[in-house]
Amino acid sequence: MIQKLKKEVLNTIRSGRLNVFLVFLVSAFVILIFTKLSKAYTNTVAFNLEYQNVPQEKVILKDTSRSFEITLKTHGFKWLNYYFSKPTFTVDFSKDVVDKNNAFIFTKTLSQINDRKQFQNHIEILGIKPDTLIFHYDTNLVKKVPVIADVTLNFEPGYNSYTGVKMQPDSITIIGPQDKVSRIDALKTEVVTYNAIKSNIEQDIQLVLPEQEDNLKFSNKRILIRANVEKFTEGSVNIPITVTNLPKGMAIKYFPKTVKVSYYTSLANFKTIKAKDFKIECNYKKVTKGQPFLIPELVKIPEYAKRVKVHQQHIEFIIL
Repeated sequence: MIQKLKKEVLNTIRSGRLNVFLVFLVSAFVILIFTKLSKAYTNTVAFNLEYQNVPQEKVILKDTSRSFEITLKTHGFKWLNYYFSKPTFTVDFSKDVVDKNNAFIFTKTLSQINDRKQFQNHIEILGIKPDTLIFHYDTNLVKKVPVIADVTLNFEPGYNSYTGVKMQPDSITIIGPQDKVSRIDALKTEVVTYNAIKSNIEQDIQLVLPEQEDNLKFSNKRILIRANVEKFTEGSVNIPITVTNLPKGMAIKYFPKTVKVSYYTSLANFKTIKAKDFKIECNYKKVTKGQPFLIPELVKIPEYAKRVKVHQQHIEFIIL
């Protein structure tokens, strides 16, 4: 019996009658689906709210609803779009709302919503829930704060930078609730360390922003840092000493009359630095009782000299 049934099935497949049946079955199913999708259906869909053109000095509070429901009537093909991705509804705060009692109130009617481009193509809006959208807000504080570069530069021997790290921008604007913004006096960059530097640096880096502060807006969240790197060399000059603030009628004799000063500068500027670009003074008023020496202080340094060092720390003197 089983062998006979098996033989009949094989004969049916060979004859092609089963293939014809499957074609008709699939065709009927496709026609049924298209018939269903061509009909109009009414359903309620939750839309995410998207804010547009919110006034810069205002911030929408977190307790405000972020979605609302719209009852739509359209054919099945359109409904497929809503089932595969959650739709959004844009609220334009420059024209869709009125400002009343520290809140923005959505004022559009059903007919006005139906006129929106996203609902014009065979879509009819039958209702919205809630029928009034209220967006509570707080008044923002606008504050400009400096940026602090948390950047370390470690140069190859013989290389350095006059300017160090330069930032663009070097300050940013923060907008948000007054109680939060007023607590921020500066923002740091992420920690960055450069080693064995011997060429210019230019990199975009992240700012370290306050955590869990969704209501704050920042004019920049990243900044550009630059450092111009040059080849450096060491130089030295002998600088005469000037004694200041001697009491009236007092004369002293001091030794040495000049001191050696060493400095670090770029090869390009080495020949431009002269002894007259430095000035060393000893302030007699800073001499304490029983102290038999003056202390030399650099009061003038050329612009392009770095790591300037006075090699004589004590200037001996006697009162004449």
